[in-house]
Amino acid sequence: MTGPHGNVDSSFSGTAREVVQARDVRGGIHFHAPAADRAAPPVPRQLPAAGRGFVDRCAERAELDRLLDDTAGARVLLVTGTAGVGKTSLVLHWSHTVRDRFPDGQLYADLHGYDPQAPAAYERVLEGFLLALGAPGDAIHADGEYMAAAFRSRLAGRRLLLVLDNAAGVAQVRPLLPGTPGCLAVVTSRHRLPGLAIREGARRLTLDVLDRDGSVALVQGVVSGYRDGDDPAQVAELASLCAHLPLALRIAAERAAGRPLMRLADLIGELRDASGRWEALSADGGEESEAVRSVFTWSYRALPQDAARFFRLLGLHPGADFSDTAAAALAGVDARTARRLLDVLVAAHMAEQTASDRFRLHDLLRAYAADQAGLQEAPQEREEALRRVLTWYLHTADAVQARVAPQEPRVALVPAGAGPPAPPFADAAQAMRWYEAERDNLVAAVRAAASGGLDRIAWQLAVVLRAVYMTNNPFRDWLTTSLTGLEAARRDGDRGAQAELHESLGMAYAQSQDLTAAAEHYESALALRRELRDTFGEALTLNGLGLLELRRRNLDRARTALEGGRALFAALDDRFWEPRVAVNLAEVELELGHPGNTAGPLRRGIEAFRARGDRRAEGNALRLLAAAELDSGHADAALAHAEEAVAIATEIRSAATEAHWLLTLGDAQRATGQPARAQDSYRRAAAIQEDLGDRARQAAAWDGLGQACLQLGRAAEAADCHRRAAETFRDLRLPWETARTLAHLGLALDRLPAPREAADARVRALRLLTEFTDPRALRLRDSLVGHSPPGHTPP
Repeated sequence: MTGPHGNVDSSFSGTAREVVQARDVRGGIHFHAPAADRAAPPVPRQLPAAGRGFVDRCAERAELDRLLDDTAGARVLLVTGTAGVGKTSLVLHWSHTVRDRFPDGQLYADLHGYDPQAPAAYERVLEGFLLALGAPGDAIHADGEYMAAAFRSRLAGRRLLLVLDNAAGVAQVRPLLPGTPGCLAVVTSRHRLPGLAIREGARRLTLDVLDRDGSVALVQGVVSGYRDGDDPAQVAELASLCAHLPLALRIAAERAAGRPLMRLADLIGELRDASGRWEALSADGGEESEAVRSVFTWSYRALPQDAARFFRLLGLHPGADFSDTAAAALAGVDARTARRLLDVLVAAHMAEQTASDRFRLHDLLRAYAADQAGLQEAPQEREEALRRVLTWYLHTADAVQARVAPQEPRVALVPAGAGPPAPPFADAAQAMRWYEAERDNLVAAVRAAASGGLDRIAWQLAVVLRAVYMTNNPFRDWLTTSLTGLEAARRDGDRGAQAELHESLGMAYAQSQDLTAAAEHYESALALRRELRDTFGEALTLNGLGLLELRRRNLDRARTALEGGRALFAALDDRFWEPRVAVNLAEVELELGHPGNTAGPLRRGIEAFRARGDRRAEGNALRLLAAAELDSGHADAALAHAEEAVAIATEIRSAATEAHWLLTLGDAQRATGQPARAQDSYRRAAAIQEDLGDRARQAAAWDGLGQACLQLGRAAEAADCHRRAAETFRDLRLPWETARTLAHLGLALDRLPAPREAADARVRALRLLTEFTDPRALRLRDSLVGHSPPGHTPP
């Protein structure tokens, strides 16, 4: 089926005979593909590099070793301690020493539990983990519980190390934990998280500040080669002023190393005099908090003026990490200047470099930077800095859309700000790599724009991001940005923008299975399009609404909407969209049982798609043409079209489309007297859908397999396949698919024979069919009524 804006989206519809929905994997028959067809899962290596200057915490590392050896089963280690005490540094160094005990790889996530922005959603982390473990992008769902189940399934039988850094609470962590032995999850947090110990049996290590000798060793390691003649007693005094916190110690030591000719006593005097005007937002009170305040202020005042301004402006960046180019946009300087200033901050331990072009501030330093910006920058300058970086994100995201979805409508953007221009992208792959690196920042940017009074930037960025979200369904990000953008558009009074965002929400809710909410937003978008006399937009919305009604099996409504959209595109002489809507309309006609109405539009669509080199759209139209030929009794032609479609799916390396189109190939193979080959097609489809987590299409494969088994004379096996398929469809509340499968079950039970169970299956199917009045449903109902034995009254 063609997606809401014409992109063929194999997660959006079923075959011509099953309009189904993507859900999770929860048991049932598992048909595994041959070993040659199932690639070995990737081995992720996500552990960040352990930072330099680490003081060997021998006792703590030995305790972690002991806990690892003593803990059995699904294991969780919890490392807690105050801010800046070195939890992450300890865990990363230790994890690198034990990684060989986990041959299936390491996963890492910073949960941002104490950043000024909202902590990372566990659903977002699961998306990244699933993709790192080899799950196709189609396996990502809106419901986090389903992804958590799929994640645990992928960990089963494997030995992986998971590091979950900076956790805010138990609810953020629990869905990310392994469910079977063999894996170890190491969690760091400032809180004790007693729930993990009570329910998951987590073993806890509480990390204290360094002792005197460890503190002195850390300082001496940083200053070595710069000032080696300092009095050890004064080094110990400096460490005491830093409350023996590794974060404060490193910053203070770097400050001392940068002034090798100044007496350490004078540096200590400066530190004693440092002002504590700011409040540490994340540190506990007492000695540690006072030490952090003093060291930060002391080091900040020592920065050159331009670096100090750059540092405090970084506190206004909406996300936790940032590229050098984003930092340049924020400060209104060129990229070369930004990189020079970042080098100054990294050298002073006021910023951390995480990749060749990416940086971050420790959450305490970020809070301090924001506080200094509030104290030293005028409100207008703070707003201008935020506007510059948000505008840069907007224009760069627009450049991504130009590569990823050039056919999507473009927005007339607010003018670009000072600083570096949006980077040019050579191709869609490069554009998507930028998006993946900035994904969290883009969501934070929409929120920051909306909360900062920059409503036009907020809704424009939300609209631009839709084109990216359509390609990979990051539902949480999609819904968050679109809802935020819609409210911003309302405040801005832009009704055209409201229509765009209602449509975006219709698409997101439809693809995340909330069909009622999807219909509400599509109807709102349609009303606004018509009010604004936006003919092109109205046509797009009618296309999306028609596809939604097709999914809901409101076939007459689907046909009306799609016919309206096609007529508008034809009037606009739009040769890109008109054939796509025509193909969608052909699918509705096929579902209505009118295959003779579909061949012409499908063949014209195939020609148009071939002319544009759109292989996915071509394959989808071939799949529908195969289904139409089957309904018309032309089995050999159907087989040829289905084989061509599956070949295209293999060519474009799309697991979801291959699994989907294999169902039609299996149908064609059965129709041409090749049930054994059909059996192989259905089994492969089921295996792929298991990996994708698409329960509905997996059930469709089981149903097809049952029909192939019956054709091969294996009625008992056929009945078992149909029972499991019907149970899954019923769980997913798909009455049409359930009714069809129950009808197939009745045929298999006739062969056993099991007349009572067969009659019961048909009665259940007839009850489900009462809500459907289309010709195909009526024909199915008539066939079931004809099989009803005496004593059974059809509903």
